[in-house]
Amino acid sequence: MAHNRADDIIIQKVSGVVDTTITDKVAVEEPLQIELAYSSATGLMHKVVAVTMRTPGHDPELAAGFLFTEGIIQAKDIAHIDQGRDDNRILVSLHENIVPVLANAARNFYSTSSCGICGKASIDAIHSVSAYTHVQDDLRIEAAVLYSLPDILRAHQNVFEDTGGIHASGLFTPAGELIILREDVGRHNALDKLIGHAVLYGHFPLSHCILLLSGRVSFELVQKAAMAGIRCIAAVGAPSSLAVDMAKDNGISLVGFLRENRFNIYAGGERIVVKD
Repeated sequence: MAHNRADDIIIQKVSGVVDTTITDKVAVEEPLQIELAYSSATGLMHKVVAVTMRTPGHDPELAAGFLFTEGIIQAKDIAHIDQGRDDNRILVSLHENIVPVLANAARNFYSTSSCGICGKASIDAIHSVSAYTHVQDDLRIEAAVLYSLPDILRAHQNVFEDTGGIHASGLFTPAGELIILREDVGRHNALDKLIGHAVLYGHFPLSHCILLLSGRVSFELVQKAAMAGIRCIAAVGAPSSLAVDMAKDNGISLVGFLRENRFNIYAGGERIVVKD
C-alpha cells in the first residue's frame, strides 16, 4: 500500500525584507486507530486500544510495536494484521485463546505524536515487564563506532531530507552497520515501527544491537527499548532524569549528546570502549 509521507504546500519564505512564495514539503501527520480482535469466553471481542498521530507508512509495524512495547501483547501473539481500505484504521487479530493485557491500556487514550504516555490509567501501567531482562550479553562498543552513527542515520533519513521535521530511530550492529531505520513525526512512533519490525519478523531479543535516536531520550523510549531487550541506546539529544534511572534499572548503556566526536555516558559505561 503506497503512502504519502510528505506533502507539497505553498509557503511565504521571508529573509530580511524579501518575501518569496515557494513550494515546500512538510511531513504528513494523520491519525491511526489501532484495534484488537481476540477470543474470550463470550466470543470474539473487538477493542479500540489507541489513536495515535503518525506519519503514514509501516503501519502494521507501528501497531505491532505499540501493542508489544506497551505490554499489551507478546511478540508471538499476533495472528494477522489487516488495514483494508481505510488507511487510518488497522486491526490486529490475536491467535485463539490469547488474551491481551488490557490493564496496560485500561481506557482508550489519545496518544499525540509528541507524548506517547498521555492518558495512562496509572503509573503502574508504565512499568511494563520485559521478557528479556535476564538475557546475558557481551556487547562492547567502540567510541569510534558511536561517532560514526549520526552521519549514517542522517544519510538514510529520506523524509527528513525532504521536510526537516521528522524523527528517526535506527538499529545498528556493534560494528556500526545500519540494520533498519524508521521515521515518523512522533519519536515514540518511529521506535515502535522499528521494534514492530522485530515483532513481525521474529528478531528478538535485540541485545546485540545499538539503538540510535535522532533527538532527546524520554523515559518511555527507554522503556520501549527495554521491552525489546536492547542493551545500548545512543541519542543525539539529552536524556531526562527518569530515562537515566530507567536505563540503570534495566542494565542499559545510555549515551547522550552524541555529536561532533563527543558524547556523554549516563549509564552502563562498561560497554563503551573509549580507549584502545
